[in-house]
Amino acid sequence: MELANRLFFRLYQCANMLHKTGSRAVEHLGLTTQQWAVLGALSRPEAGGGMSVGDLARYLMVSRQSLSGLISRMERDGHIASAPDGRDRRSRLVTMTEQGRKVWTQDAIPRIHDYYEGALADFSMGDLSHTLHYLLKLLDNMQGLDKEAGRDDTE
Repeated sequence: MELANRLFFRLYQCANMLHKTGSRAVEHLGLTTQQWAVLGALSRPEAGGGMSVGDLARYLMVSRQSLSGLISRMERDGHIASAPDGRDRRSRLVTMTEQGRKVWTQDAIPRIHDYYEGALADFSMGDLSHTLHYLLKLLDNMQGLDKEAGRDDTE
């Protein structure tokens, strides 16, 4: 359990440092790491037609409540738009605006790539693939715990 405690504490520290240093990498663009994650999710080809708020919350693994305020701020800043979903009027569809796409592709991505380069300095390709493998395995186990608890904060 001592090793597990050390592992989870380091994950906690990494998450905090990602928020701190990642936000610093994009703050001059008026973005935070949370906004970076939303724009990244919406930039994927499979999200070309937008994503419902619930789907976006599930993809980012955040609650709808925490995503709601973020969406409002990003709409205010002109990065995203939300409108009633034509297929389900009770649901809202979130899309990236042209301004948001420009900020993402021309401004944010180069800064994010620089950030990745610095954060992953001295990682080999093997280190990267092993780290990803183990993080995905851990995430899968944590999602199992969440399901067992009967929780779905995205509803």
